[in-house]
Amino acid sequence: MIQVSESAASRITQLRAEEKAPETAMLRVYVKRGGCSGFSYKMEFDTQVKDTDKVFENFGTKVVVDSQSLLYLLGMTLDYEGGLNGKGFVFSNPNATKTCGCGSSFGV
Repeated sequence: MIQVSESAASRITQLRAEEKAPETAMLRVYVKRGGCSGFSYKMEFDTQVKDTDKVFENFGTKVVVDSQSLLYLLGMTLDYEGGLNGKGFVFSNPNATKTCGCGSSFGV
């Protein structure tokens, strides 16, 4: 399961509107080789769900994850933090054994 915090769901809704993505667009979260620690988190809006995708919903926001990425993301929580130290999405991934300082890459 992938969890989305209330603040992340709210920010995703704002971004969907800013990017003029269709209201039916879901957030696709996936993993790609690269980054400081071996793998990078990637996100984009998508309106297609493939047969091998898993869809998770929290606070009215749907997140789509492909089966390959799910192996690395299972149990993850996606949060959004804003404040004096900056703003951004935070990936709390129990599968990550190491992360980089920017928080957008990890190793297993």
